[in-house]
Amino acid sequence: MSLKLSVNLASEPFRRTRAMLVASGAVAVLLAGMLALLITLSVAETGQAAQVHQNILRLEAQMRTLSAEQSRLEAVLRKTENAEVLDRSLFLNSLLYAKGISWTRLFDDLEKVLPYNVRLIQIRPQVNSQNQISLEMVVGADSSEPVIQMLTRLERSPQFGETLIHNRMPPSQSDPLLRFRLSVNYAQKL
Repeated sequence: MSLKLSVNLASEPFRRTRAMLVASGAVAVLLAGMLALLITLSVAETGQAAQVHQNILRLEAQMRTLSAEQSRLEAVLRKTENAEVLDRSLFLNSLLYAKGISWTRLFDDLEKVLPYNVRLIQIRPQVNSQNQISLEMVVGADSSEPVIQMLTRLERSPQFGETLIHNRMPPSQSDPLLRFRLSVNYAQKL
């Protein structure tokens, strides 16, 4: 029986490192390219940040001049001799905005979202200081499911917005309907 042993008597044995060196070189080239790309992106981002900063400074200067102009005009309006005219103007403007709500359009829009088994008992539109319309409504139904269906239709409709339920009133002997008092934003243009 013969036993074969390979014995290398060299002081440094032969290793196959060529593939490892080629792969290391390729990775080094790839990393150098990524470094160049990151440096280019960083320089471009710095330029954009400087431009955005200049735009912000310009807009802040415009805002300061507009605020000063608004303060000056408000001071003129707040003088005692102009107070009566200002109060009357605000009153007349609020009346005009309230008159600007189209009841026909309002009921047409509500007709699209109200299910057949929900009754509109009371409605009161209000205009806030930003000229947005909010509807305070009382609706009634035999059960809460049709009202929930109405609420989801209201929130999905482009004419109506966020809906908030204030309270729920149970049926009574004189009124067999379950009543809900709610408010909803309405997007009718004034």
